[in-house]
Amino acid sequence: MRDLLANIRYALRQFRMAPIFTAAAILTLALGIGGTTAIFTLIHAVMLRSLPVSDPSRLYRVGEGDDCCVEGGPQDKWGMFPYSLFLRLKAQAPEFEELAAFQAGAWRATARREGVESAARPLRSEYVTGNYFSTLGVGAFAGRVLTPNDDTPSSPPVAVLSHRAWQTAYGGDPSVLGSTFAVQGHPFTIIGIAPPGFFGETLDSDPPDIWIPLQQEAVISGDTALLHQQFAAWLRVIGRLRPGATTAGIAPRLTGVLRQWMQYEAGYPPNWTSDIVNLLPKQVINIVPAGAGVAVMKEQYGRSLQILLAVCGIVLLIACANVANLLLARAVNRRSQTAVRLAVGATPREIVAQALTESILLAIAGAIAGLVVAVGAARLLLALAFHSAHFLPISTAPSLVVLAFAFALALITGIIFGAAPAWFATRTDPADALRGTGRGNTDHSSFTRKALLVVQATLSVVLVAGATMLGRSLNKLEHQDFGFQVPNRVEVEVLQPSSDIPIASLLARYRQLEDTLNHLPGIQSANLAMYNPLTDNWGELIMVAGHPPGQMNNESGASWDRVGANYLQDLGVPVIRGRYFTPADNETTAPVAVVNQAFVKRFFKNNEDPIDHHFGLDVPELAGTFRIVGIVGDAKFAGFELEKPARPMFYVPIMQSVKYENDMMKKLEIRSHHLEGILLITKTPTGTLEPLVTHALADVDPDMTIISIRTMQEQIDLSFDQARAVASLAGLFGVIALILAAIGLYGVTAYSVAQRTNEIGIRMVLGADRMKVIRMVLGGAFKRVLVGLALGLPLAVGAGRLISAQLYGVPSWDPLALTIAAIALAICSFCAAVIPANRAASIQPMNALRTE
Repeated sequence: MRDLLANIRYALRQFRMAPIFTAAAILTLALGIGGTTAIFTLIHAVMLRSLPVSDPSRLYRVGEGDDCCVEGGPQDKWGMFPYSLFLRLKAQAPEFEELAAFQAGAWRATARREGVESAARPLRSEYVTGNYFSTLGVGAFAGRVLTPNDDTPSSPPVAVLSHRAWQTAYGGDPSVLGSTFAVQGHPFTIIGIAPPGFFGETLDSDPPDIWIPLQQEAVISGDTALLHQQFAAWLRVIGRLRPGATTAGIAPRLTGVLRQWMQYEAGYPPNWTSDIVNLLPKQVINIVPAGAGVAVMKEQYGRSLQILLAVCGIVLLIACANVANLLLARAVNRRSQTAVRLAVGATPREIVAQALTESILLAIAGAIAGLVVAVGAARLLLALAFHSAHFLPISTAPSLVVLAFAFALALITGIIFGAAPAWFATRTDPADALRGTGRGNTDHSSFTRKALLVVQATLSVVLVAGATMLGRSLNKLEHQDFGFQVPNRVEVEVLQPSSDIPIASLLARYRQLEDTLNHLPGIQSANLAMYNPLTDNWGELIMVAGHPPGQMNNESGASWDRVGANYLQDLGVPVIRGRYFTPADNETTAPVAVVNQAFVKRFFKNNEDPIDHHFGLDVPELAGTFRIVGIVGDAKFAGFELEKPARPMFYVPIMQSVKYENDMMKKLEIRSHHLEGILLITKTPTGTLEPLVTHALADVDPDMTIISIRTMQEQIDLSFDQARAVASLAGLFGVIALILAAIGLYGVTAYSVAQRTNEIGIRMVLGADRMKVIRMVLGGAFKRVLVGLALGLPLAVGAGRLISAQLYGVPSWDPLALTIAAIALAICSFCAAVIPANRAASIQPMNALRTE
């Protein structure tokens, strides 16, 4: 311990004597350690941190995956369940003390505090079973939480408000507790406020603002209630294991219950039966730990965080190589001092211990500074990836786990970059060291420093090439042909108050709303839709008249949307054959549809004419429902998988409805008439538009609210937030890597020039001119850079293959990215080497020959 304290005091004294060296080393390490710690902070928050609930280790999820939000068929690995199946599973899982169900995905509800607010506001809502809070082990901040007695068909309608919504939307007003809210037009009493920091069972942006008992879904949704739909899967399930119980055997038992239910009790249409039976062996329920909640963010962002962690790891290696070079140069300059210590009896072990103490102290100082970098980098990543989110329950403040990680990383890096200088220190020959320096390039550490420089150049090429590939991929994604016009288009997402309004009344409301919007100042055209591009996706099984019934697979389904008469024209989707919808396509005429080219390619042969052909949905008997009147170009409507070709899609008019006899199809028809999208053609800024549109909605229904209003370009940008965050940070770290490599090259070249002062003087005396000296120094520097390029380019291609899943329209061997990486390294290297080269050419021969 006494030796350690002495080594620390000695190291601190040496740092004070060389403040520039110390600052440069600490800053370099802060960038490497800080970036890596920032990504680990997010990995810990997204993948490892437990929910803020009691004893999270006993929580397990029944099912897995992040599928959302309603599924009507087989799922293979099930993660969502119908309510009827949930009850069956609950009865067959006695190992669980409690088993709670909750709504999958982020849903919204209109909410207006009666007697206080004149207009409704949209709140993020979640339907949950009455034992939801007790299963998670969460109490109330004020009032009480839901109980099973609140979750019966005859229970008075009550709800629990989140602490954040209570604070931000209602100013923490104590009178909110016990007050009546009109939720989707129905009165609910607020019985409790959830505790601060509780965001629900799923870590996600904009978590629930209000929790509503599951049985109230039937009241709010009316005839279209998912609660009473036999095979509509929309609930996720989490359970709390009994003390001493294990999960062994639960999954096979529940899988058996699932398969039995699917085959005999689900009530699937008869034409699905054979497909269901064939798919049964693939249908499984797994039991997975849920202490960290439903891993939606882990599924969505895990791969991106892994890429960024690898990027930061490369920067950290470059930083280590850089500092190792600085320490090697420092060790060479201190050879005489080391020789004296060895001559008077110091052991090699003591010399190594002293060198490692210095490197580890530098690393710890770098880690402390790196924590500041880590917080800033984590905030930057979250701001890029979630810039449209109103609230994100992720803290960038370093936790104890993160602090431990940073400390461990500092120790490891300190040993890594301190090992070479420590070893070199023990190789000092006292007699040679005391003869002096400057008489040739006989430094035994020269090869190590050059090798470290090659490593920096190699890793920089890999990082810059990878970042360029990601950036080019993002650019191609953002500027691809989406199949519709982007300029002067504004998307408005609205929320309607009630689902039990008759279709005829809805159609009258839509006519009034369209007319009102079309008369607003600055609006060239306004049209309604079930949903706007890049915001949602509805899909059904297609049955084409005269064709064999569609099978339950990915090749038999199509996406669809319900749109206004002029919607496709206003959106700029080109008609290829036939016609668009017209106002004549209304409730008095037979149902028609417009299909896209991908739909034609999937469901019709080359010699078939789709125009005037009929098709229907889900059930063979309905194959004659819609007559195709037009074929339009492919447009990307789904808000995901935008790197893939447009999905097969069909459109039907808002003003038409099909009078189905089938109960399942009746509910689908009603739900599809509850529109959420408005498309505006306008040059007016969204900030000016919003109050105008809000007033127009209130004229139709005071409980109708705006969820969002964005230009089409803003909606496109929002779709690529994650890719943009990864590409931006990768690019930022690529620049840092180049700067660090340039600093390393500068240091090695400058040191080499200093070591070769005598040699350069002799060369100049013998006739070497200024340009020859510059070429000699630059040539030596670029030899190392060329070796780094030769090693880095193949590794960059390999890295491109590893991230190929994140690339769109860019090959893993992208020549432009490789060229940019090579040119960038060459430019940085030239700038770094030309300064010491010019200094070498300016050496006066007589002064050089006097140098010892």
